[in-house]
Amino acid sequence: MTPGRDGLGRDALTALAADAYVYGSPLVRRLSGVQACLQEGCGTLAPAPFNAFAHADGPATPGTHVPYAPADLVDALAQLDLSGGPVRLHVPDTAGAYYVLQFVDAWSNPFAYLGVRSTGSGEGDWMIVPPGWAGTVPDVVSGVIDAPTSIVSVLGRLACDGPGDMPRVRALQQELTLTHLGDRAHRTGLPATEPGVPGELRFFEELRVWMGDFPPAAADRAYQDRFQPLGLLEEGVSPYVSAAPGLVRALTRGLALGRLRVEEAARRPAAGGGPGVWQTDPHLRDYNLDHAGVGTIGSPEWRLPDREASYLIRAVAARRGRWIPHGYEAVYAHTARDSRGRPLDGAHRYVLRLAQPPPVRAFWSVTVYDLPGGHLVTHAGERCAVGDRTPGLVPGADGSVTLQLSPERPTDPAGAANWVPVPAGRFRPVMRLHLPGQDVLDGSYVIPPVERLEA
Repeated sequence: MTPGRDGLGRDALTALAADAYVYGSPLVRRLSGVQACLQEGCGTLAPAPFNAFAHADGPATPGTHVPYAPADLVDALAQLDLSGGPVRLHVPDTAGAYYVLQFVDAWSNPFAYLGVRSTGSGEGDWMIVPPGWAGTVPDVVSGVIDAPTSIVSVLGRLACDGPGDMPRVRALQQELTLTHLGDRAHRTGLPATEPGVPGELRFFEELRVWMGDFPPAAADRAYQDRFQPLGLLEEGVSPYVSAAPGLVRALTRGLALGRLRVEEAARRPAAGGGPGVWQTDPHLRDYNLDHAGVGTIGSPEWRLPDREASYLIRAVAARRGRWIPHGYEAVYAHTARDSRGRPLDGAHRYVLRLAQPPPVRAFWSVTVYDLPGGHLVTHAGERCAVGDRTPGLVPGADGSVTLQLSPERPTDPAGAANWVPVPAGRFRPVMRLHLPGQDVLDGSYVIPPVERLEA
């Protein structure tokens, strides 16, 4: 069928292209990120080939120019290609220390977790197998992770208590290994798109090729079939090299409308709350409706009931951050305003009074980032993340914790012990809650607003 030649009018074709962007942008974003990791690296992580880990040298520091990078975790990242067969993953014994390995498929679905919450902190070997694999599982492996697509990203995060803890973390990095077990060579890059496609149609060409090579869940395919008039289901020669002018106009307009729809949804604040409310969304990853693998929770409260609505949520999640986990693994809360709704600014001093420390089973921390860049405070030194693992943190007599947010270190001992450095200008604190309690997830635990000390 010739794209756009099935009787659809211009407006209908444009609306269909907008839907295709919302549906397909997580796939294109995810695989574009995979390609960048293979060729250029990701943030502070060096490039690494398929089926090999890249490791960070340590937690983020003020010199790490990666927006909103965590200052108390060390990243590890691997891109897996299972086209040649399974891959074996060895995980070390962390002796109870927090870590997580998050598995994400080509469509940006987190579909499995290994780590303290889900599988414990002990040593083990896991087989990651491609879709449809029917081989024999060795008795020595701890379990099998069924990948929904033949390309998978694995993000590891290992808790680190500062520079003095890095020898322990480096030893774990050495033991975190991948071994290709397949009887065929795996890919060295992503399936190539066709040259000669105009730049304004590049998104649709990437979506066409990658959608064909990495098919979605069966339940999504009926929705995907709607995109036939756009040429997205065409095989072989690209329909976009010499597309008709009417189709080009519909695709480019639809691309703009789809982007706008995702941007507006991404800017939408969380419902409820007054001035200074902390924004959080434990359910941002609930769009994965089809692949509840090892370490995931597949119960109804972690699954969106509306499949079509899940496509927009998935696009927003891919737009906001590729590595945000499900809320039951970690919750990230942030705010940029004080208790009276005024922008947080380093020209003033603030306190965050936690009458009850956040209920978590791992740890919590507060890290401040400048605005608009989202970078760590340059004068903070090693004191970038302050939380329940910070040595010398001084609680109140009633068990409360009061954090002091200011550019300069407070002069009193308790204030200095609980100091969170902020930049000279606008800033945003982020509270990370690892393995949050049910009170966090159901909203009954409310993070209090940041209070300005001066009027």
